[in-house]
Amino acid sequence: MTDCIFCKIIAGEIPSQKVYEDERVYAFRDIAPQAPQHILVVPKAHISSAADVTEENAGLVGACFAAITLIAKAQGLDSGFRVITNCGEDGGQTVYHLHFHILGGRPLGANLL
Repeated sequence: MTDCIFCKIIAGEIPSQKVYEDERVYAFRDIAPQAPQHILVVPKAHISSAADVTEENAGLVGACFAAITLIAKAQGLDSGFRVITNCGEDGGQTVYHLHFHILGGRPLGANLL
């Protein structure tokens, strides 16, 4: 997708604070953090949202979650963290490239954020 901001970040066209990268996944710090640790984890292949996950691309979701585990450990989130994905306009999705928010670094409580 030529107009997708996350595709441009993955391609290095837009700078980011990279936290993790492998052949299938890219992770970087959120520019408007909602917690002391706020990292976005995205598949390198463009999938618009969780509503577009299929049997054919579901392995990318698994790769994202495997990366989330590694990232959380590397960032010292041993006492816990939250993983959120927004889906569609009503779900609060603003960038239409599947992504997962890792939030941690403080007690998050029962509220969503």
